[in-house]
Amino acid sequence: MADSFDCDNCKESLYGRKYIQSDDSPYCIPCYDSLFSNTCDECKELIGHDARELFYEDRHYHEHCFRCFRCDRSLADEPFTSQDEALLCNDCYCNEFSSKCVACDKIVMPGTRKLEYGGSTWHEGCFICHSCEQPIGSKSFIPDKDEHYCVSCYEDKFAPRCTRCKKTLAKGGVTYRDEPWHKECFVCTSCKTQLAGQHFTTRDESPYCLKCFGSLYAKKCEACSKPITGFGGGKYISFEDRQWHQPCFTCSQCSASLVGAGFFPDGDRILCRDCNSNL
Repeated sequence: MADSFDCDNCKESLYGRKYIQSDDSPYCIPCYDSLFSNTCDECKELIGHDARELFYEDRHYHEHCFRCFRCDRSLADEPFTSQDEALLCNDCYCNEFSSKCVACDKIVMPGTRKLEYGGSTWHEGCFICHSCEQPIGSKSFIPDKDEHYCVSCYEDKFAPRCTRCKKTLAKGGVTYRDEPWHKECFVCTSCKTQLAGQHFTTRDESPYCLKCFGSLYAKKCEACSKPITGFGGGKYISFEDRQWHQPCFTCSQCSASLVGAGFFPDGDRILCRDCNSNL
């Protein structure tokens, strides 16, 4: 009597029938499918042994069930992604979830280089300077309303220009007579010393440091021959065509201070009351 050759599950004879060997045990096709086949996550039916099976994240699908949730396109040989467990082709995912470039109104595809600013998104090549129309990329830029400028174009277009050298002032600077100057350009007309942060005065609308102004234009004290500028709260005395620093306004004979006192001119000299009486 011939040895039996039966399905390990239903015990029916496998002679003359197709079978599948699993773990050294033979199974008829119906038993094999019911015992070992996975269930399709989409249609909930068994995926037979002779069907092409696809799986993603522990979920199994018939080939014809592995489709885009939105457009029903087959994903068997297409790139795809998953959103809230729904499978989406790249086109549908981008249309629904990806940003649009505000410049060209096209989708910014996942993985492509992009720039985001102020809640808007650009393709890297679409984010350009409003003036020179060159891509800004990762360089610094300056926004102006709805426009964006590279630094050099913004300075050329909007930044103030130095009154002296006519070049742009990127930052800082000095304002004199409502006009902008670079600090290094705002200098004494005579000695060229920088005046930013220093006391200065003007003559004929030209700025001078106090030392140069005193040397060039100030009247000289009759006593010490030094300039009388009046800057810094310094007081002086004027009589006829002569001037004195207040500390220098003393009697020519006894050196007593004549500030607030009576005095008497005696040629080039000035005398106090006592010295004048003793003449």
